[in-house]
Amino acid sequence: MTDPTTPPCIICVAITGSLPRKSDNPAVPVTVAEQVESTQEAFEAGASIVHAHVRNADETPSSDPEKFAALKEGLEKHCPGMIIQFSTGGRSGAGRTRGGMLPLKPDMASLSVGSNNFPTRVYENPPDLVDWLAAEMLTHGVKPEIEAFDLSHILKAKEMSEKGQLAGTPYVQFVMGVKNAMPADRDVFDYYIHTVHRLFGQDAPWCAAGIGANQVVLNEWAIAAGGHARTGLEDNVRLDRDTLAPSNAALVRRVVEICDEYERPVATWQEARQILGLQMPATHAEITV
Repeated sequence: MTDPTTPPCIICVAITGSLPRKSDNPAVPVTVAEQVESTQEAFEAGASIVHAHVRNADETPSSDPEKFAALKEGLEKHCPGMIIQFSTGGRSGAGRTRGGMLPLKPDMASLSVGSNNFPTRVYENPPDLVDWLAAEMLTHGVKPEIEAFDLSHILKAKEMSEKGQLAGTPYVQFVMGVKNAMPADRDVFDYYIHTVHRLFGQDAPWCAAGIGANQVVLNEWAIAAGGHARTGLEDNVRLDRDTLAPSNAALVRRVVEICDEYERPVATWQEARQILGLQMPATHAEITV
């Protein structure tokens, strides 16, 4: 039997991203309608957070607030209660255009608090932009997910928290396996967990994301260690070397299977909101966990 004290695992599905194209995997959802349909299937499979980017018709990345607004409307209609997290990542735009959708008040938004190398370029997150994005999130009641590509990013989150730039306990996601950034190194992963607990407390929630073949590796590490897991076609378009993932939901179902192996219950959207300190949607405010 599952230990009732075992914390449920929040599954985040990163549905699209900025890079994967339909030429890489036809299942990559690009249009708003495709994204909503793909997310609904992933939601029903067990995901309680959707990490969302938007694209132009030619599949290039976009930061158009109108596209985000349409996506948010569709997700709220077809995935009621699911946590909506928008990306403020640098591949979709430059400077403050990266936060142009924050006035839409999604539940969460990604926040990279420092720079690092990517496969072919520097992922630039200058301090003034980081401060502005954090301020916008505070203004609009958006909870940041700290995307940690490096140990220094966790320490920066602590500094920002102490300055009042972040509300509540930071939710840190370890990103491992990006070429030229932090590889999927188990000793580093364990030290990341140690650092989060040391800085934010033993009960501070954290998540992990692995890129490409490292996705399933990080899923298992995180679930076994009591953290939360991210999956989805943004980070990995395959089930294995020879098999394309047929959908975002298929990747979510794989995470659910790993949770079963480690006797971790999968968090409902209500439990996920409770763990992360997020309000219930107005139409579900009466629902308790």
